[in-house]
Amino acid sequence: MQPIVRPSGHLRVAAESGKQTDGSGIQLSGVSKTYRTREGDVPSLRPLDFHINDGEFFVVVGPSGCGKSTLLKMISGLLPPSTGEIRVDGLPITKPHGNVGIVFQSAMLLPWRTVLGNVMLPIDMKRLPRETYLPRARELLKTVGLAGFENKLPWQLSGGMQQRASICRALVHDPKIMLMDEPFGALDALTREKMNVELQRIQRETGKTVLLITHSIPEAVFLADRILVMTERPGAIAAIYDVPMPRPRTLDIMADPTFIALTQTIRQHFSSQGALD
Repeated sequence: MQPIVRPSGHLRVAAESGKQTDGSGIQLSGVSKTYRTREGDVPSLRPLDFHINDGEFFVVVGPSGCGKSTLLKMISGLLPPSTGEIRVDGLPITKPHGNVGIVFQSAMLLPWRTVLGNVMLPIDMKRLPRETYLPRARELLKTVGLAGFENKLPWQLSGGMQQRASICRALVHDPKIMLMDEPFGALDALTREKMNVELQRIQRETGKTVLLITHSIPEAVFLADRILVMTERPGAIAAIYDVPMPRPRTLDIMADPTFIALTQTIRQHFSSQGALD
């Protein structure tokens, strides 16, 4: 049985805090997932009920195999839930929809396309007018510090620069929601910290709703407005925490007592499981 972990006095579990009631945002109601195999049913996620507000930076943290990536795929419409319903702005999600941009752990840039060509890939695949979106693609590259690299090939960029380009690709068609699955997991520690600061700025400037999955508790606390902590497989909600720290945040905030306390509180959920990954 999962132990109940009580936060420090100045931290609070945000069960339904900030929930919007006008139908906006992302709403999950009784959403679960079970995979059927030859050996029998394999439960991945137990029923989940939570809401992500418009413009919120929402982070999911949990051990490997607990269903975090499955959750992301269901919200994107790439995978149907076994039970329950997912709604985005009041509309049920039953298939892939154009209101999301997805960033994976690997940048997955096409090696034969230039940086600008990779950013424009969703536009080409959706057969949208290039002349409409080309200025936006260039502006996004400028926003992430890649102006002047438009005609470079992926191998000419560092890992962090490639991931910035993949973020631009996810945003070029102006989706309302950005889904990020361990986007910085393959980067070295220093580059990862820089990308966390960069992502925070991008989210603040674009106003996008972000759902990010990570194994890193400090990364979750640094980036999030709220953090959903998941149990071991089959995944369930252990707790949802508010992150009561102002924005913008610098890396110095990691020494703040509130940051340290919340990090320790979340880590206690996994003390019996060892490392998250």
